Amino acid sequence: MTEQQPIAVLGGGSFGTAIANLMAENGQRVRQWMRDPEQAEAIRTQRENPRYLRGVKIHPGVEPDTDLSAVLQACELVFVAIPSGALRKVLEPVAGLLAGKLLVSTTKGIEAQSFKLMSQILEEIAPAARIGVISGPNLAKEVADHALTATVVASEDAELCTRVQHALHGRTFRVYASQDRFGVELGGALKNVYAIIAGMAAALGMGENTKSMLITRALAEMTRFAVKLGANPMTFLGLAGVGDLIVTCSSPKSRNYQVGFALGEGLSLEDAVARLGEVAEGVNTLKVLKTRSEELQVYMPLVAGLHAILFEGRTLAQVIEVLMRGEPKTDVDFIPTTGF
Repeated sequence: MTEQQPIAVLGGGSFGTAIANLMAENGQRVRQWMRDPEQAEAIRTQRENPRYLRGVKIHPGVEPDTDLSAVLQACELVFVAIPSGALRKVLEPVAGLLAGKLLVSTTKGIEAQSFKLMSQILEEIAPAARIGVISGPNLAKEVADHALTATVVASEDAELCTRVQHALHGRTFRVYASQDRFGVELGGALKNVYAIIAGMAAALGMGENTKSMLITRALAEMTRFAVKLGANPMTFLGLAGVGDLIVTCSSPKSRNYQVGFALGEGLSLEDAVARLGEVAEGVNTLKVLKTRSEELQVYMPLVAGLHAILFEGRTLAQVIEVLMRGEPKTDVDFIPTTGF
């Protein structure tokens, strides 16, 4: 099924470009909005996004555009791939054009001041829009290179889920559906923090046992927090939970892992982020997550430990010592103690 109208992708970063390309290869017409005219011109003339996806040829069906109003007026299905810190600034001036649109957030982040997820911000800006999210183990370069990949589209709007599946589903990209929008989106935001920890551990030469421990304890920690906020714990056994956590904590292609690796090599946080040259959402998420977990009294020792390293002057050795001395907890939360 091909959309009669073009599909909009807002954002010229790596993931926005990857899914725009994917949909064009599926036969869709795609209007990709980006702020930078030079970047748009490079895509138009060279068929490449040299800043974010160098070496990947952009399909002729992807039309770069710097006129946001024109793109929104032409499209009903809109994928929002704008960094979390810029989302309000970009979309609030065009809020009147968003009524009735199908807005699908691809951004994995949390707003610092409000602790709102991106889809909640979209609801606030465009209360008459239909909202969904996609999340999962979706490294942009691998999506662009046609590595076999799966994602989750989450919304209580069944038609929105179906249209996203039709637009994105192809020979190398599978799209599963979920009604737990909050859990799916929260999983995608929280895992970025743990990828920084995993990158640090890798740079310091810690072993496979350590990596496995970090990933499984991270899953327990983020699920505990999400359930406190009303998410379904079973969501975290899927692609947007454990699936995304594994890839982002294991792959040097993950932006947050790269920041953690640079920190493990001895770089300052500022230098690590500068070397990356792109937003690493986990750094921003860490600050608000530490505050919120304390407010809710949710036990999150890995979050507290990473925050101590990045913002409180602690060393990794000091934090590891505290973590390993901590009182052992139950291995898996949410397992019934009766009924087996």
